[in-house]
Parts: sequence; C-alpha cells; structure tokens
Amino acid sequence: MKIAWPFLLIALAVSTTASAWNAPPSFDTCTDYHCDIIRPVTLSSDQWQTIRQFFSAASTPEVERQQIRQAIAKMEQLVGKLNGTDQDLKENDGEGSSPGQLDCIAESLNTTTYLQLMQQDNLLKWHQVGTRKKRTLWLFNTHWTATIIENRGEQYYAVDSWFYANGQPPVIQPLKAWLNGQSFTQK
Repeated sequence: MKIAWPFLLIALAVSTTASAWNAPPSFDTCTDYHCDIIRPVTLSSDQWQTIRQFFSAASTPEVERQQIRQAIAKMEQLVGKLNGTDQDLKENDGEGSSPGQLDCIAESLNTTTYLQLMQQDNLLKWHQVGTRKKRTLWLFNTHWTATIIENRGEQYYAVDSWFYANGQPPVIQPLKAWLNGQSFTQK
C-alpha cells in the first residue's frame, strides 16, 4: 500500500494538469472605464473549445496573427455576455457614461488577459504576449494597447481592440507604426 501512494499522487497531478485546459481557470475582466470595476469570468469547456478551434497549425506568424484577431473577437463576444460588456461601442467619447463601455485602458487589459490565456494553453506558436504599451501623440491624447512579440526577430505588434465595437477583430499592426499613430487597413 505504501508504494501505491506516490503513484496515486503522480497520477492525480498528471490528470489535473492534463484536464486543466478543458477551460481556463476563472479570470478577472474590466467592465468599465479605467478598469475601476473588475468582474471575474468563468468560461465553460465548450466556450473555450471555440477559442481553441481558431488555432490550427499556423504555417507563418502572419497566419497566426489572423487567428489571434479572430480569437480575440470571439473572446469579447463570450466574455461580453458574461460581464455586461457585450454592447461596448467602438472607441469612446471620454465620458464613460454607458454601462459596459470600455476605454483603451480596460480594452488593453482585457485583451492582454485573453492573450495570456491563449499563451498558457500553448495556442500561440509564433508569438508571445508582451506588456501593454502607451502612446501619447499630443498632450491629452494618451492611448493604450496590448502587445504580442513575434518569436523570430522579436518584432512587436499592437493588438488594439478599442477601435471597433465588442466582438469585432482587433487591429494588429507593427508597434512602431501604432506608436506613431499611423492608420491601419484591417477589416
């Protein structure tokens, strides 16, 4: 009997680790301007599997960035129904008066969280999650974004979901262009 205990503990640890990504653990989400109100969200196994399906074997970093765009859009749809941000409008007017309306601070925090979940589930092969970045083009025009880093060459990309309404694919563009305020052409 004494010999069985170590094997039982190892088997339990392996089974817990192996099934951990049927769905990610509960995670915090921003639900308002500046992320003043945080609400935990738990996705079901079926919901997480819809995210995983976006990540087929990406043959290039460019393909994976398109997969990331689609997965972030779906995460916003799923999470929005659970935390009340499903009616989040594109951009914002700086007032934050509508319930569930997010500014760039909240959008960048949520997007970074979603990217981290994808990375922790080994869905990202060509990229890793970077830290959020801030740009200030004019004195009162500060803007935040999530970032990813391409593994080969360490190219940084902005992943900015603020420009479009909830559930629309975010802008992914080279961080240098984003920092300079260059326009983008993604649909």
